[in-house]
Amino acid sequence: MLVVVGATTGCEGDTTVLPSPLLAQIGELRADVEVPLAGGTGRLEGTLVWQSDGRWVMVERIYYRNQLGEEVVRRSRTNPGERAADYAGFVRQLNETPALRLPGEVVEGGPNSCPGAQARVTFAMVDDFRNQVSSWTRCASGNFFTLSTGAGSPEPGAVRIVTAVQLARSFTMGDAERSGFEGSIPFGTLDRGADSPAREPGSRAFVSLDGSVPGEWSSFWRRHAGAGVPEPEVDWASEMVLLATPGRRTEAGHGVGVRRVLPVGVATQVQAVETIPGDFCAPASLEGYPFHLVRAPLGPAPVNFADLLPQRFACGG
Repeated sequence: MLVVVGATTGCEGDTTVLPSPLLAQIGELRADVEVPLAGGTGRLEGTLVWQSDGRWVMVERIYYRNQLGEEVVRRSRTNPGERAADYAGFVRQLNETPALRLPGEVVEGGPNSCPGAQARVTFAMVDDFRNQVSSWTRCASGNFFTLSTGAGSPEPGAVRIVTAVQLARSFTMGDAERSGFEGSIPFGTLDRGADSPAREPGSRAFVSLDGSVPGEWSSFWRRHAGAGVPEPEVDWASEMVLLATPGRRTEAGHGVGVRRVLPVGVATQVQAVETIPGDFCAPASLEGYPFHLVRAPLGPAPVNFADLLPQRFACGG
């Protein structure tokens, strides 16, 4: 994109000064929402990056004890030109509309953490023309998709920042999208791959009845990781280990990922996704037992696994 800023000469020697672009007119907008889970032992992060050419990407990640559990990635699918026009109009609102304006109206920066279960919300305007980043952080309620200022009388700056995130989400993804981890307790990955040597025929949970290491877990780990490999650290009095696997697969390209661990009344339901090569792919013949092994806070028993949700991907994707 060519941008000319400065003086130009007219037909009769007059000069015209072209205005500089608005803040972030050339650059990107970034929205980050971080929510603590399970008393702060886990967290849910959502990040949206929207570029001035219209392209956008949104990444959600769930963590437990600083271990990444899973991520969900959404990308723009429509013509970038359509979203570029929306971007330009939104940036103008952020710079000029009295009720929404951020630069010069709201003090930049903000808290490094938020009290209790509140979300930490950051909205940034990245200006490539000026090589400048303006960023605002405030506390709010909800996750990236349910964000609100909460009850009471929030300060005006927080209202503007939350509104900016809500509008950026609406312009890019619409208002119907929901978190890929909605309702889940946190979980963290212990191991993941395309083939577990343990050769388990299906998903299973490892739970201790008395806080000691379950014998079936130790047996599984030896078959999975090999003799002599130390078991991962697990507090069996307060945590459980979940294995998601479709069992035996005979083609390359299959994978599995836990998405949600849901306390449902007096039980726990585990939902996972199996990634599968698309209809027009020609994967090689390859036997494997894809798996995702995660640690999570102990949930109500019994632990049940929902049928794996198939998710096809394009060849080479």
